[in-house]
Amino acid sequence: MDTALGYETELKSHIERERAAVSLSGKVGELLYDKGIELVLFRNHLMDITISEILNLHEYSRTVVNKPVDIFTTSDLAEELMKLDLAPAKIDIGKLASEYISEKGNYASKADFLMNKLKGFETGNGIPFEPRDVILYGFGRIGRLAARELIKQAGKGQQLRLRAIVTRSNSEADMIKRASLLKNDSVHGAFKGSVEVDLENESIILNGQIVKMICAKNPEDVDYTAYGINNALVIDNTGVFTTKEALSRHLKSKGTSRVLLTAPGKEIPNVVYGINQDDIDLANERIYSAASCTTNAISPVLKVVNDKLGVIKGHIETVHAYTNDQNLLDNMHNKPRRGRSAAINMVITSTGAGNAVTKVIPELKDKLTANAVRVPTPNGSLAILSLEVEKGTTVDELNEMMKDAALNGDLVNQIYYANDPELVSSDIIGNVCCSVFDSNATIVSKDGKNVVIYAWYDNEFGYTKQVIRLAKYVTKVRRAIYY
Repeated sequence: MDTALGYETELKSHIERERAAVSLSGKVGELLYDKGIELVLFRNHLMDITISEILNLHEYSRTVVNKPVDIFTTSDLAEELMKLDLAPAKIDIGKLASEYISEKGNYASKADFLMNKLKGFETGNGIPFEPRDVILYGFGRIGRLAARELIKQAGKGQQLRLRAIVTRSNSEADMIKRASLLKNDSVHGAFKGSVEVDLENESIILNGQIVKMICAKNPEDVDYTAYGINNALVIDNTGVFTTKEALSRHLKSKGTSRVLLTAPGKEIPNVVYGINQDDIDLANERIYSAASCTTNAISPVLKVVNDKLGVIKGHIETVHAYTNDQNLLDNMHNKPRRGRSAAINMVITSTGAGNAVTKVIPELKDKLTANAVRVPTPNGSLAILSLEVEKGTTVDELNEMMKDAALNGDLVNQIYYANDPELVSSDIIGNVCCSVFDSNATIVSKDGKNVVIYAWYDNEFGYTKQVIRLAKYVTKVRRAIYY
C-alpha cells in the first residue's frame, strides 16, 4: 500500500468521524434544552465533553461493551430524535445504535425503528412531575459539586432546581469567596459556566439561575417561603447533623418537606442508590442518608459477588484520599493518627463502611471487617475487597459478572467496567459511577474460593452523582429512561 495514500485515507476517515461527532454534539445540546431529553452513550455523559472524548467513548463501546457502534449511526439517530415529539427522558443512544445495527433489517427506516423502540415516550405519556426546589445546607466539597451538577440540568426537563445555599456566615467577602471556590477547583477544574455575584440581592447567578445565599446559625431559623421556595428538599452536607432528631430541625423551617444527608446517618434509612432505594417508605419517611462515599463504592460490587457467588466472609481495606478532616501539618486531633500531616504520611484510620454496607445489603451482616489508610492524594480512592465465596469462580468469570452488571440491570449507573492496564487514581477523577471496577487487577485463588477485587472511586464526584440520583428519587422527579 502506498504510504502517502494510506496516510491521506486515514486522515480523511478521521475528519469525517469528527464531523459526525460535531453533529452529534450539537444534537445532544438541542435535545436537552429544547426537549428535555438527555442523551448518554452506554451510560457515559455526552454533554459538555470534547469531540475527541465523544469519539473515544465510541471506541470504549467497541472494546468494553463489545457492541460496535459507529459515530455515524449515533449521529443519524440523534437527528431523527429531533423530529419526534417526545416527553423529557434519558435515552442511551449507544444502546439504541447497537440495537439498530442488529435489527435494521426489520424496519423501513431509522424513524420507524425509533418510534417502535420509544413507544410510550411520546409527549403526554411521560412520567409527570413538577421540578422540585433544592436547598444546599452547607457549601463544602460535596455541596459545591452538587451545585455544579444541579445547575447543569437547567432546561425543559429540569428535575431539581437549586434555589438557595445556606451557610453560617454571609458577608460580602464570604459570598465572593464562595463563588470563587465554586468556579475554580484544584481537583475538578474550572466550572464550565458563568458565575456572577449579586451582592445587593445576596445571591449568586449561575448560568442565569438565581441562587439565594442565606446566613443561618440553626436549621430551623430560615423561612424559605419568604424567598419563594416551597416544598423543598434540603441537602445537608455539613456533616454536623447526623441523627434523625438533629436533621428533623430542617423540617421546622417553612418551605421544606424532605431532608437528604450526605453522610452516614443514625435512625434514618441509609441508602445506596441502585441497590436499596426501593426499601424507603416515601409516604412516611422524610429524612434519608446517602451513606458514605466508601459504602457507595463497595456496595455495588459486593452485591454482584454476593448474588452470584455468595459471600462467606471478607475484609475491605480502603486506600482513601486525605480529607479536610485531617491536618495539613502535625497538630492536635480528636482521632488517633489523623492529627499527623496528611500531605506527607500514609495514615491508618478506621472506617465504618464494613458495618454500613450491612444496612444496604443485610445478608452481609457480621461477615465483613474493614479498615482504611489515608494517603497523600487530594481525591481518588481505592477499595480492596478480599472475599471468601461459596461458589468457585475464575478471573474471567468474575470479570464477566462485573461487565454484565455494568452494562445491564439495576447497577449500570453505579459500576464502571475499566479495562485500561495502566489505570491509576487520577484517571478515575470525574467518573460518574461510584464504583470503578479494575478488571486487570482481579485475583482469584487456585480453588476459586477466594477473590480479591479492586474498586476505584472518585470519593467526591462519584459520590455526589449518587446523592443527586437519590435526591431525584425521593422527590419523585423521575423521567422516562431508555437504558
